[in-house]
Amino acid sequence: MQKTKKSIAKRFKKTGTGKLMRRSPNTRHLLRNKSNKARRRRGNDKRVDEGFEATFKSAMPFA
Repeated sequence: MQKTKKSIAKRFKKTGTGKLMRRSPNTRHLLRNKSNKARRRRGNDKRVDEGFEATFKSAMPFA
């Protein structure tokens, strides 16, 4: 029986076209030390590198 890896399913989401998206790191605290540009860029989700996508997609068969 195939099971979903919950640790991966919580961290990544699949888009309608099948790409995987992830959150940007360094967004929780110590934000006043970061520039406005860096804070703004970290607000958007990033695409998972293509080399990792197949591994993560196989861990989320029902997503």
